[in-house]
Amino acid sequence: MASILHIQGISKNYGRIQALNQVSFEVPAGSVFGLLGPNGSGKTTMLGIIMDILRPSSGTFTLFEQPPGASLRRQIGTLLETPNFYHYLSGEDNLVIAANIKGRGTADIPRVLEKVGLTNRKNSRFNTYSLGMKQRLAIAAALLGDPAVLVLDEPANGLDPVGIAEIRELIQRLAMEGKTIIMASHLLDEVEKVCTHVAILKTGNLLVSGPVDEVLISEDSLEIASSDLGKLKEVLAGFPGLKAIKEQPGSLHLTMEVRPDPEALNRYCFSQGVTLTLLRIRKKSLETKFIELTTTK
Repeated sequence: MASILHIQGISKNYGRIQALNQVSFEVPAGSVFGLLGPNGSGKTTMLGIIMDILRPSSGTFTLFEQPPGASLRRQIGTLLETPNFYHYLSGEDNLVIAANIKGRGTADIPRVLEKVGLTNRKNSRFNTYSLGMKQRLAIAAALLGDPAVLVLDEPANGLDPVGIAEIRELIQRLAMEGKTIIMASHLLDEVEKVCTHVAILKTGNLLVSGPVDEVLISEDSLEIASSDLGKLKEVLAGFPGLKAIKEQPGSLHLTMEVRPDPEALNRYCFSQGVTLTLLRIRKKSLETKFIELTTTK
């Protein structure tokens, strides 16, 4: 998969404060790329640099294999803060203003309203919208002109479970249409549900980046059981790639040095005269991985 954004050694200083320190990563075209980190990690600064709103202190980046510039900014749709619309105007009228400000023209408004599911409420005043609808209107504004890339800063921030689900489904639909989406978020469960790739920042430093499955590849484990746990534990001593065994009530929790192969483990145990009564993969969540990485001293 070709990369649409290349970040090379980006640093950003605010006086003595270093917001970003030699950060490098790539965003594949068509991916949903999650930019994660605790408060003060540099997420918003990085988004500002990608949008060419902020200038890096050092380092470079290219978008569509070109250096940043005004023409490229027009190919990016953005949601960088809480939606800021006129409360007394309708959703459609707010989009007319947004389109004129962006120089996009108004012909695209019906399409984006349909895309975010607000056609039926286009004539309703903004102050009658739910929080989820307000956020969807903001994404509609970002979609004006049909940009190839969307940059979303905390798109589900402050929403209730229904609103979060609406934004999640919208992002998934846009990704299926081929949009490249770069989103900063602290809702790690949602990131894991929609993102194909992630980069995790801490105090301006990149801790890890890559496909979600690769970031978590070494974190899968196996939970197994048999009628005789003592014998099972004995035969496992000879199984290659076993890193650790943790006894739990009624089962054993295995950590592997490589990606677990349940089929190979089942065959091995059977060849040693042990029939497994339980065998399942336990995948470490992105949230757990995030907490481990960002709390390590």
